[in-house]
Amino acid sequence: MNRILKTFCASLLALLPVAVMAQIDGEFVKPRTGKFLLQNATVVTVTKGTLTNASVLVENGKISQVGTDISADGAEVIDCTGKFIYPGMIDGGTRLGLVEVSSVAETVDYAEIGDVTPNMQALTTVNPNAEAIGVTRVSGVTTVLTVPTGGLFPGTAALINLNGYTPDQMYGGFKAIVMNFPSSGRRGRFDRRSDEDVKKDSEKAIKEANEVWDNAKNYLSLKKAGAELQYYPEMDQLSKAVSGELPLLIVVDAASDIQSAIKWVADKDIKVIFSGVAEGWRVADEIAKAGIPVITGPVQELPTRQSDRYDTPYANAGKMAKAGVKVAIRTDEEENVRNLPFHAAFAAAYGLGKEEALKAITINPAEIFGIADQYGSVEAGKRANLVISTGDPLETKSQIIHVFIDGYMIPMSNRHIRLYQEFLERSPGLNAN
Repeated sequence: MNRILKTFCASLLALLPVAVMAQIDGEFVKPRTGKFLLQNATVVTVTKGTLTNASVLVENGKISQVGTDISADGAEVIDCTGKFIYPGMIDGGTRLGLVEVSSVAETVDYAEIGDVTPNMQALTTVNPNAEAIGVTRVSGVTTVLTVPTGGLFPGTAALINLNGYTPDQMYGGFKAIVMNFPSSGRRGRFDRRSDEDVKKDSEKAIKEANEVWDNAKNYLSLKKAGAELQYYPEMDQLSKAVSGELPLLIVVDAASDIQSAIKWVADKDIKVIFSGVAEGWRVADEIAKAGIPVITGPVQELPTRQSDRYDTPYANAGKMAKAGVKVAIRTDEEENVRNLPFHAAFAAAYGLGKEEALKAITINPAEIFGIADQYGSVEAGKRANLVISTGDPLETKSQIIHVFIDGYMIPMSNRHIRLYQEFLERSPGLNAN
């Protein structure tokens, strides 16, 4: 009974709006929009170099101007002397907003029953009041791709900005249909199938994938021909990948499976993005030749094979980038998405380099998603997703001072910060005796 009560309380806490708790020094604070002039900063534009003693003007949710000697009547001036301005960071694959308390099934919404559910919309499932969103955005991560998981075609992923009262307000302008590519390997160390059975199961899984894809092609052909079709939401959504209306986000990790996935898409005129790609370094040249962009990660992970070096996951992104693959980084997390800059930092230290690592969480995912005209760099005309910090955000010692999302100044508070503040100055305090 006690355990049931605790579970019920956890469920209630999961539903409390973040805004109710967003207090700084006891004062209720909400994200606020307006006209802001960020002055005297080092602006790391990502795409157009680094500007010293520069300013950024934010108005109407956009970056209005970037440069020196900018003045704006009526703007709220924020002195950024000694500070750095970066574009908001983008995580290329998470479950943020789709789960609140992983041990409470009622708050877990990233998987549907069944193998073929491409019509499951991650955007519809997003909880804008998830506590993890408040924790994530104050770390400088302003935008994430939230991805359903599960069967062969588990759903449609959606890009969201981490501010808003409804999923539609948070929508970032990109969706992709997810495919978990059939694995040809064993399911783990306890998989006791014979080599022959593993091969048969793999061939069966590929055959099933082909059948589902052919059904979607036939559905699209009939739809274009004007046939009167029965309600079939799964095929209606999957046909959007067949037609190229939506990209196909293929989750694949093992080297042999990556090779199979490259062959599988070779004769299909579709938009493809690979996600995961843990062993991409083994077949990096083949991925580059196919011209398929990659969202890899998590970087802070164990090697896929016991025989691999300990730093194999850290070096994976760098090796693919050197082969000519466009690489972005994901955390594949639901709670610790805030660690995205540190995943990038590990990749930077193990071959990707600092500049490319920063691109892997800013402009590269924006280009892969086809939204580089709005995200990924500090340029006039783009959405005002900005991070002001004391230094390089890939360094753990750097502090995030301000975050802007779509021109809204975000309160720098979350449940972790509030807990820290509560016990920093306890009242009543503790007696020494």
